Amino acid sequence: MPKIDWRPSAPLAHLRRRARIVAEIRAYFAEHDVLEVETPQLCPRTVTDPHLQSIRVPGYGYLQTSPEYAMKRLLASGSGSIYQIARVFRADEVGRLHNPEFTMLEWYRVGFTPDRLIDEVAAIARIALGEIGIVCRSYRDLFRTHFGLDPLSCSLDSLRSAARQQLDLAFDDADRDTWLELLMSQVIEPRLGIGELCFVLDYPPSQAALARLHADADGQAVASRFELYYRGVELANGYHELLDADEQGARFAADLRERELLGLPAVLPDERLHAALAHGLPDCSGVALGLDRLIMLAVGADSLREVMAFPVSHL
Repeated sequence: MPKIDWRPSAPLAHLRRRARIVAEIRAYFAEHDVLEVETPQLCPRTVTDPHLQSIRVPGYGYLQTSPEYAMKRLLASGSGSIYQIARVFRADEVGRLHNPEFTMLEWYRVGFTPDRLIDEVAAIARIALGEIGIVCRSYRDLFRTHFGLDPLSCSLDSLRSAARQQLDLAFDDADRDTWLELLMSQVIEPRLGIGELCFVLDYPPSQAALARLHADADGQAVASRFELYYRGVELANGYHELLDADEQGARFAADLRERELLGLPAVLPDERLHAALAHGLPDCSGVALGLDRLIMLAVGADSLREVMAFPVSHL
């Protein structure tokens, strides 16, 4: 009989440190009067985002990629500021920084601007990482610095040319957001947050997802969202939440058109979320933070398997 390795992949010292960090995060939210909630991880509907692949459970629906939709229904019901430490699921995500099942810390602060939420995200990150500085950079500024291009107005050919110069590509035909994402993820991201927390602000409108839009310092429309990076690792994604139910419906429809063009499985938009938005979501900002990644960086590990007891490779 072959020998079976039944032990956890993470050292027990890392799991103890993980438990302490989680306890301190809960204590922070309790002190700041943010309600802890629980929402279902198995639901009839899922996200329409073509860049997120849900795991389908026949006869029941989908394992959720995030607790966002259900948490927004609570917000619309008058819950006030809320947080959740949730197990979430994404298909086809396995690697040093990915596991199909992982832990997400997601929270929503009623009345918070993105700037105020950034300060709180930094406070949460410091619970795990200790005292560390912050820098904020705009998405446009990063592309101008690294490629001499304005990502909001440059031509598709310019983006394609920059990608060819920087990367070994096996394809030549892609849409604008694909080239932007390649340049961001493969060239810029690994250089962010070296020695400090780096918040990237004001993404292109096409990448707004569930965030509202605003005008930047140059009067250009940008998405009111931010991402946090540390040591080249993406840790968090935050939004000034979209309140307009009609606009959200239009974005769902655009997602479905893109899914069809990409040959992805058809999904139905979550009508209960749309109804909650139509009822009225309070002015709020929200953020999702990858808790496993934060703990990985806190303990000096190189992969998630060092801070998860049983990643997919150990099941």
